[in-house]
Amino acid sequence: MTKSSECCNTHNPTPGAVEFVQEKMCPKETLNDLAVTFKILGEPVRIKILHALSIRDLCVCDLSELLEMSHSAISHQLRILRTARMVRFEKNGRRAIYSLNDKHVEIIMQTALAHMLKDGCEIPQGEK
Repeated sequence: MTKSSECCNTHNPTPGAVEFVQEKMCPKETLNDLAVTFKILGEPVRIKILHALSIRDLCVCDLSELLEMSHSAISHQLRILRTARMVRFEKNGRRAIYSLNDKHVEIIMQTALAHMLKDGCEIPQGEK
């Protein structure tokens, strides 16, 4: 079996490259937090919730109907997304209306969709 051409044949780091990147890299704690964020995004129902909220602010009842899940299941997922600061809610009478926490969450969704669809998919701007 021949060696893959996808890696170096010998260990010979590029002079200055490692030092340059080390100076620019984020702290390990920040990268660990980022990994946790990606873990949270690894659950398809959470992606569906975020995608829906990128189109329009919705309450638990709306999300429950849209995703054909129980209120408690939706609430559980929203609690995880809230803890991760990806969504927020405002009380409107007896209803809690959920929205994306900030523009960064929308950018994460748009960028991931663009990557998956190669040339992108603009998330429609709803009635926010």
